Amino acid sequence: MTEWIASEALALDRYVRSGDRIVWGQACGEPTTLVETLIAQAAGLGGVSAFAGSSFSGLLTPEMGEHVSLSSMGAIGALRSVAKAGRLGIIPCHVGQISNMIEAGLIGCDVAFVQVSPSDTDGNHSYGLINDYVQAAVAKARVVIAEVNEQVPFTHCDALLPASRIDLAIKVSHPPVEVKPAAIGDIDRAIAKHAAEYIGDGSVLQIGIGAVPDAVLQLVSDRRDLGIHSGMIGDGLLDLVEAGVITNARKMFDAGISITGALIGSRRLYDFAHRNPAVGMRASGYTHADAVLTAIPRFVTINSALEVDLTGQVNAEQVGSSYVGGTGGQVDYVRGGSRSPGGRSIIALPATAGNKGSRIVPTLGGPVTTGRSEVDIIITEFGAAELKGQTLVERARRLMAIAHPDYREGLAQAAHAIAKRGY
Repeated sequence: MTEWIASEALALDRYVRSGDRIVWGQACGEPTTLVETLIAQAAGLGGVSAFAGSSFSGLLTPEMGEHVSLSSMGAIGALRSVAKAGRLGIIPCHVGQISNMIEAGLIGCDVAFVQVSPSDTDGNHSYGLINDYVQAAVAKARVVIAEVNEQVPFTHCDALLPASRIDLAIKVSHPPVEVKPAAIGDIDRAIAKHAAEYIGDGSVLQIGIGAVPDAVLQLVSDRRDLGIHSGMIGDGLLDLVEAGVITNARKMFDAGISITGALIGSRRLYDFAHRNPAVGMRASGYTHADAVLTAIPRFVTINSALEVDLTGQVNAEQVGSSYVGGTGGQVDYVRGGSRSPGGRSIIALPATAGNKGSRIVPTLGGPVTTGRSEVDIIITEFGAAELKGQTLVERARRLMAIAHPDYREGLAQAAHAIAKRGY
């Protein structure tokens, strides 16, 4: 039987034990009232830990680490400041692995915090804005605490949360976290122009949020019957849906449905998804599954990076001593796009990091997020380097050609060494 209490009356020490491990929904699905309560009451809980996939609410700060041991798959959103302060434990893993790691107890989950929509007539709640690993957390947790937010859309998930699985519920009404579209600059448009050339009629896209993804979407308005299968979607696709460009009509499965695990955007996106059967919210065991992705014909995936070396290795996590990104779903989708019948996989990045040098480098300054054996296409504002099936010598030549002209001479020595060795 679900216990309902007012949010201001919530005393977490009745439900959370010393040493408990908490998992909550990430991104715009973050249950902000529950997280705020945890922050306010953490000192009295005797020491707890929490796993947060990402955070855009601004609630998670280094100071929180005094009483809550935070971990994550990366330093995404507000978690970057927590990582910079040395108070974020990084668990290297792909998004597609998180549910399995929760189920196996590798990521501990004694308590699950979830933000859900109001219930339907049968008493079932939608997971709303985030699905990915939340269902795994609910299944594993000893205690499920739900923030039932009247302003969260009721989305079409692959499963609903029955009231019988909720131990404690609080009713709230506040705008969920929003992430506004990024400003698009000239470099973003130049990168997007090269990427858009790989998107044809009937392509199925995996594309994230940010300036380059939004610029790509603006450039494919003349395509027909595009589809979506992506770990996250943002506001950028709405104009294409309204224009009849994104129809999902040519998909072999999930026809007519844009598939995602996370809605990360504005109220406009949330209103669009509310009770809309054309938006399917799926768990990460489906959105990132190798068997699913490689079976999608004409699957084009677009991901970002911090730097790429002359052999095609990709770092999307760390700049010098600063951890600023994460493994995320990049490897899942790089593999999926490159192995899809007629598909392609794109890594897109600016050629330079402002005045801090080239992003095409002789040797990575951080970890290898995606191995060179997985990479298909690297794109900068100076062009596209198709690497799949190419020797290391040819890869170096092609990557040097899309580096910023100011740095090509400096890269030539490293490229020459590769050519001399052959590897």
